[in-house]
Amino acid sequence: MRQLYPLLLLLTLSFNYIHSQRPGGDRERGPIVISGKVVDKDDNLPLEYATLVLQSVNNPDKITGGITDIDGNFKVETPPGKYNISIEYISYKTYKLPNQTLTESTDLGTIRLALDVAQLEAVEVVGEKTTVEVRLDKKIYNIGKDLTNSGATITDALNNVPSVDVDVEGAISLRGNENVRILINGKPSALAGFGSTDALTQLPADAIEKVEVITSPSARYDAEGTAGILNIVLKKEKTLGFNGSVNTTIGYPVNSGISVNANLRTDKFNLFNTTGYNYRDAPGNAFYDNTYNDTTSVYNRIIEDREYNRLRKGFNTNLGLEYFITEQSSITGSVFYRTSKSEDETGNTNQRFISNSLDSETYRTEDENEDDDNYQFSLNYINNLDDDGQKLTIDAQYSKGKENKISIIQENNTLPNDDLIVLENVFEQETENEYLIQADYVLPMGDSQFEAGYRGTFEETGTDYRLDSLNQDTSQFDINEDLTNIFTYTENVNALYTQYGNKFGDFSFLLGLRLENTQLKGELSSLYDTAELEEQLGVDVDANFDKNYLGLFPTINLIYELAENENISLGYNRRINRPRGRYVNPFPSRSSRTNIFQGNPDLNPAFANAFDIGYLKRWDKITLTSSIYYQRETDSFERIQEETGQTTTDGIEIIRSIPINLSTNDRIGVEAGMLYSAAKWLRLNSSFNFFQFSTEGEFNGVDYGTTNTSWFARFSSKVSLPAKIDWQTNAFYRGPSSTAQTENGGIFSLNLAFSKDILKDNGTISLNVSDLLNSRKRTSYTETEFFTSDSEFQWRRRQITMGFVYRFNQPKERNRNGRGNNNDEGEEEIEG
Repeated sequence: MRQLYPLLLLLTLSFNYIHSQRPGGDRERGPIVISGKVVDKDDNLPLEYATLVLQSVNNPDKITGGITDIDGNFKVETPPGKYNISIEYISYKTYKLPNQTLTESTDLGTIRLALDVAQLEAVEVVGEKTTVEVRLDKKIYNIGKDLTNSGATITDALNNVPSVDVDVEGAISLRGNENVRILINGKPSALAGFGSTDALTQLPADAIEKVEVITSPSARYDAEGTAGILNIVLKKEKTLGFNGSVNTTIGYPVNSGISVNANLRTDKFNLFNTTGYNYRDAPGNAFYDNTYNDTTSVYNRIIEDREYNRLRKGFNTNLGLEYFITEQSSITGSVFYRTSKSEDETGNTNQRFISNSLDSETYRTEDENEDDDNYQFSLNYINNLDDDGQKLTIDAQYSKGKENKISIIQENNTLPNDDLIVLENVFEQETENEYLIQADYVLPMGDSQFEAGYRGTFEETGTDYRLDSLNQDTSQFDINEDLTNIFTYTENVNALYTQYGNKFGDFSFLLGLRLENTQLKGELSSLYDTAELEEQLGVDVDANFDKNYLGLFPTINLIYELAENENISLGYNRRINRPRGRYVNPFPSRSSRTNIFQGNPDLNPAFANAFDIGYLKRWDKITLTSSIYYQRETDSFERIQEETGQTTTDGIEIIRSIPINLSTNDRIGVEAGMLYSAAKWLRLNSSFNFFQFSTEGEFNGVDYGTTNTSWFARFSSKVSLPAKIDWQTNAFYRGPSSTAQTENGGIFSLNLAFSKDILKDNGTISLNVSDLLNSRKRTSYTETEFFTSDSEFQWRRRQITMGFVYRFNQPKERNRNGRGNNNDEGEEEIEG
């Protein structure tokens, strides 16, 4: 959905005379109202953001005007007089009415604009000027123009968005908080992997039109995600006829792929398809130096040196049909399918010391093969009930995913003897089924707007885990009954919401309230002794549980316009963070023989209250955005490490990681971003985020309270060179941070990209170097009462990628917002 009064063009429109025409100004005669509607001549669809210009004939320097709303309507106050009237819209021929005498309020009726093909080449320049739009509850980044996205994945692209950080393992955080909700086109999606971000590493970045960073979500959105929401909006062509593009990439280490986007649009239907295949290798490495401080372990020091080889092969396709039932209504059906195969090989050289003298050396290999299949079926109905903006939207969606994983873990002594220590086979199967039903109703009432809706999501996840260990005495594999289990996790959420927005002069507000009922169910099938589990966790737990939570989630978003190009905003919202299935599954899963992860079935949702104060200022060439934010989260999740009291057969202490509700978490921070268009050939973009967080809580008698500060910053420059060559540089630095047990060092990375248009601008070739200095590595130091660990981890080495994109029946850039019945979920209707 879209805003009723788009802030973007109000900020960029340079008709300063508008303000002098407000009621109460100095006028000799009372104002009259000029109204009308602007539509596309070919398909009769409304043109949002079209500009009405009223130029006084007697005083040509005296100009006033306005812009059209979501339905193409405009309504402007002006003194009576004689005017030259013109209506303009990017890439369309200007409509002119010269020497019009206006003595009373006048309705110009419906004005139909025709495409101006000769102007299309200039559209690209206009489109490049705006890369950030500020709304009541979010910032919108048009990242599709980022050259470094060529050959990149959606995860790579997100790492170029201010406020967002993607760590070396692909974990996504917003303002330093990983409790972020990922949506695709405003909804949970199989494209995002049902809450896991793994799928985003396999989808091409060139499929993205924009990313909405929603730090103060309105009541329309799920209350899930205490950090906020990232809504990834995918491209959808709206121009008539057949058009599309082909994008190919090749790189080193191996990074190849091809994606095809095709679109056929007529007056009655819009048929669209995106299909892609990728083949990627992501070599990495890690180093761990572990020292044990007690006598439980035979060894006082163990050094691990790991090498990773990760091969990813993936295919995805999305096919949809939008049928225009009437001029006011349409129905869209689409099916998405993604399949991928991962082949990971990890080699681990392990040196063991007694009294700082090398005693033995082992080599461990882990071969992991994973097959994923995901389906999603979607149905969307839109009905614009009247010309005033009254609208009804209904969505239904079904998603199904299946993941099969087989791991073979083998460890051998290499010094002083060469023999087998352990051979294990791990079998994992995870299935997910999710249903979504949603209805939204919008009722404009003059300058105000009322909205109400319902959303139901019903998700079931089943995990089948089995561990077989080789019995060297019998040469047979024995099932480990303590770890083998079937765990089913169900999450059902029913929500009702309502919100009301209005605008009074320079002041806009959006108030909302969301009621959500959450049901969390766990069902266990295993021989595991729950009494032993309770002893390990130190609390009474039940792996077979059925919990219900009913909560109210208010939202407040305010904007006050200090001037036409300056405003301040205030946001408040209450959020929830529900535990995922892995976090409540009580059965340990092995990342190695000596390190296990164990879920906690006693884990409860976390709740947060968040406040945000923002400031925006635009000059001719500079745009500044900034905010101060504070969040207090109760029952926040924290993964802690502790000893299990158990050792491996060769005498190594086994360490467990477990998530717990660790009381409270306070987070306060400040962020700022600046976009500087220094010249036509040079554009600079930078952002900075500084935050402090403190945690209070204890578990099993250990105090895990801590306070820490951290920050991250970005800098990007884009230079237009001769011969239609563009050069972009992206730099990123994340400062040191720490938790109760771990200190993380700073990380710096540098990306370079070049592109050149060829084939009469229908084609573009590009060269992209990701992590030029090969410095994107995480260094950590962990200290507990029983061990310390010094480590370095690099998920992926420096990568070089070449790309080529060819566009058919499609200019390089289109900026034709407002055409068609596209429903960009999440765009607010009320706006300052």
